[in-house]
Amino acid sequence: MTLHHFHLEGKWQGGRNSEGYINAGNLQTKISIPPEMDGPGIGTNPDEMLLGAAATCYIISLAAMLERAEVPVNTMSITSEGMVDVTNGIFTYEKIIHRPHVTLKKEAAEQQIRLTNKLIEKAEKSCMISRAIKGNVQLGLEPTVQIEK
Repeated sequence: MTLHHFHLEGKWQGGRNSEGYINAGNLQTKISIPPEMDGPGIGTNPDEMLLGAAATCYIISLAAMLERAEVPVNTMSITSEGMVDVTNGIFTYEKIIHRPHVTLKKEAAEQQIRLTNKLIEKAEKSCMISRAIKGNVQLGLEPTVQIEK
């Protein structure tokens, strides 16, 4: 077994509506509560960071799977949406929807299009962040697959 370690240092000054700072290697940013939750909206926040972790893990997993399968990808992008419910002052991260957009090269065969759709589903189940939040946050996919023009 290989165990990878990741480290984060954080600083926070003041109360709820103050701001802080995190440093986790390549991730260095100010943090605060988002304006949607009556915070100052400085830097990023846990809601954006969970969404970012889920989306980047998913798109990297998908890219690796498509590459291993030798699917002729022209371009790939993603938009993701996170939904947080607030009921009686309790914040619950309800759902994340990934909307991957994969454009295959003109020479892609019908079999490769079907495989791409299959891998889009498999990447969501394989991503370690998806597995980590499974059972706590609903995960949805709304993919688009097309052939370059």
